[in-house]
Amino acid sequence: MAHEGIFATLAEITLKVGENVDATGFVEANINAVCKQVESLINCMCRYNFSDAYAGLNADVKGLLSEVASNLVAIYFITYNMEGYTTRTEAEDMINVLRDGAIRGLSLLKDKKVQDFMIGA
Repeated sequence: MAHEGIFATLAEITLKVGENVDATGFVEANINAVCKQVESLINCMCRYNFSDAYAGLNADVKGLLSEVASNLVAIYFITYNMEGYTTRTEAEDMINVLRDGAIRGLSLLKDKKVQDFMIGA
């Protein structure tokens, strides 16, 4: 099965979950399912279908979608099972950093001026 995510690559997600992620849950089928959910969440929160517009976006602005999507997907897999991480605090710190980046990115993506900029870039 191939990676089906639009906004974030498997490599970007793998980087953010870290080396201690539970490999039993971090499999392609689950990653694809969570990517679809996260992409839908982003589109609905922004009231703009970035999935359909993605191919036409400039590479310079696609990074924001990738940042938000990979952060949110990684959070799901870190919380799936924290046992592999050195401590629960380590996993929670990772989640907090990823959440902060996702919130920051979503606030930008929801701004209609930013959306206009991205579409016209």
